[in-house]
Amino acid sequence: MEGDLIHINEWLRPLSWLFGAGVWVRNFLFDSKVLKETTFPTPVICIGNLTVGGTGKTPHTEKMLQILGESFPTRPLAVLSRGYRRSSKGFLIATKDTSMELIGDEPWQMVQKFPNAIIAVDADRRRGIETILQKVKETDSSASPVIILDDAYQHRYVKAGLNILLTDYHRLITDDRLLPSGSLREPVSCKDRAHIVIVTKCPNKMTPIDYRVVSKSLHLKPFQHLFFSQFHYGKLRPLFVNTEERTIVGAKSSTHEVTTKSEEITAETHVILLAGIASPEQMMIDIQKQTRHIIPLFFRDHHKFTNSDVEKIERIFSSLQGSKRLIVTTEKDAARLKLVKEKLSTIVRRHIYILPIEVNFLRDEESEFRNLVTSFVRGK
Repeated sequence: MEGDLIHINEWLRPLSWLFGAGVWVRNFLFDSKVLKETTFPTPVICIGNLTVGGTGKTPHTEKMLQILGESFPTRPLAVLSRGYRRSSKGFLIATKDTSMELIGDEPWQMVQKFPNAIIAVDADRRRGIETILQKVKETDSSASPVIILDDAYQHRYVKAGLNILLTDYHRLITDDRLLPSGSLREPVSCKDRAHIVIVTKCPNKMTPIDYRVVSKSLHLKPFQHLFFSQFHYGKLRPLFVNTEERTIVGAKSSTHEVTTKSEEITAETHVILLAGIASPEQMMIDIQKQTRHIIPLFFRDHHKFTNSDVEKIERIFSSLQGSKRLIVTTEKDAARLKLVKEKLSTIVRRHIYILPIEVNFLRDEESEFRNLVTSFVRGK
């Protein structure tokens, strides 16, 4: 049910009014042209949200890279992120060998999966775009790059040609409140800047009534396009050792075949769900469909694992019962777990598996989404 993971702190509403007043003034200055928005002579696509984390921006950014790479195989593709909690400053282009600490966990994850794309970080998005354009020009590329701005919906100094807004099915923006009583960074009315709205993390079975209820509650403008997406899970793959992959609930049978029955996660498998992401609840719900023996070990988003965290992981893992034991983590957490690899015992390292996530559009609407995106790019 939509809104079922939202928690409102009613006693903080007065502070939310103050926060909202500040946001209103800032947006008014942009809308009245007092603060200037910069446009660029290249396709710029913004993927963001109104809430503080947890809507699936990174998987959807990766989906965009996949779609654009298939549609424009010879055109340069770039992702520009601020690189949250990175140790470096200014502009930096990542490579597969770049340390996660220098660029942040999400850009590190993307550069591992899309080594041919330009994955860059810069808190100053205008400077970042200008630098990317200059770098592409130096390569003598005949085509201008397609630039994806990751989590830049509030960065209005850059005027993207295509704004894609994400909202979690379980945390719809229309049910939320402004910070700090809720998790909204802007009022719900700011959704009107979006050209495309995607309701993410939808359940496997949605009825026509479910679609209508959500669509009506969002109150979108006639020019806005609405899509629904959900996560599909690939095979669990080992983080530190080479071994057989295991299957997880929702894996696509067309691309991920079970090798042997003994490799499946069964009802007897005992799992530690290790996650430092904004909203791990949906993962918990999905894995519970395959086994009820789950111990959640959740940390705040972008958490940097410490010695005490390692000790806690070791202690909980040693307490697991049964012969089948696993530690399941996310692709984003994998980057940070590698920083404490030497502190983890051999047996724990051998049992840590990554749960890959893929985005799937519901109602067979991926082709429509592709057409909207590719038409925008060709028009630029």
